[in-house]
Amino acid sequence: MQQTQSFPLFAPQAEGEIELSVLIPLHNEEENVAPLVERVCDALKDFGKPWELVIVDDGSTDGTLVNARKEFAREGLDLRIIEFQRNFGQAAGLQAGIDAARGRILATLDGDLQNDPYDIPKMVAMLEERQLDLVCGWRKSRQDGLMLRLIPSWIANRLIRKVTGVKVHDYGCGLKVYRASVMKQIRIMGGMHRFIPAWIGSVVPTSRIDEMVVNHHARQFGTSKYGISRTFRVVLDLLSVLFFMSFRYRPGHFFGTIGLVFGGLSGLLFVYLFVVKFILGEDIGTRPMLTIAVMLFIGAVQMVTTGILAEMLARSRDETRNYVVRNSYKRDA
Repeated sequence: MQQTQSFPLFAPQAEGEIELSVLIPLHNEEENVAPLVERVCDALKDFGKPWELVIVDDGSTDGTLVNARKEFAREGLDLRIIEFQRNFGQAAGLQAGIDAARGRILATLDGDLQNDPYDIPKMVAMLEERQLDLVCGWRKSRQDGLMLRLIPSWIANRLIRKVTGVKVHDYGCGLKVYRASVMKQIRIMGGMHRFIPAWIGSVVPTSRIDEMVVNHHARQFGTSKYGISRTFRVVLDLLSVLFFMSFRYRPGHFFGTIGLVFGGLSGLLFVYLFVVKFILGEDIGTRPMLTIAVMLFIGAVQMVTTGILAEMLARSRDETRNYVVRNSYKRDA
């Protein structure tokens, strides 16, 4: 096997060296590594421009990393491997690949052999011909179980389309092609890889986002990392997406609006109680309305001050990495 060496993850690269970076996060996919790399190489053998393959081992506990490093022996393959210190999740795996990518165009796909690498050249051509920033794969004939995968996915996709306004049929498809200059303007945190089209839609017009029907294959090796519980996590993550899309750069507006509503209600109650106490001469000390008015006033102060702090953080935020790299490898020159 070829000798490998570590490489600096964020080393500057000469612009234009690599046209396409194919990014694949892997977690316990030891049986899929070799056939996956073989398919990617075969799909891009006639690409005609320099391309690279970036594999992220997301804390696998099987032979995924060992099998991935064996691919350095493949002649002519520009391969780099990032090894995580532990399992950080698919979003972190994608982000690490994006951070390390040198290509002008990025393509991502899952490591379970269900996405078809042969769709990548067609998606790249569509991206270039129509001057798009994102082309999403649409698994129209999806080869997955009905109850555990298809129905939850249908519900989640419909909900996300309705809420975000980005009309993509298949948010969960791992096969996507991006313009790197746009993708590197966002960071994928937590489980937010499901909402990449929505994040892209927050920095470019949605008219620059489209989709293409792609092939989808049944899983041959390994086990799925997803189940019915994903639908509930999607709902929670969607609330976060809505907040960040609308108030990422002005969180004070969100908290301040709530504070003003609370303050207005509190003020009205205090005026009413003032009239009751000093004009009508009635006792207000034991009235629940007084307690409500005080609590609304305290809530208003808290919301306004929270908004001020959020604005300060938004203006001084430092985007941090959501993963830890144990090692990184490339072919020894």
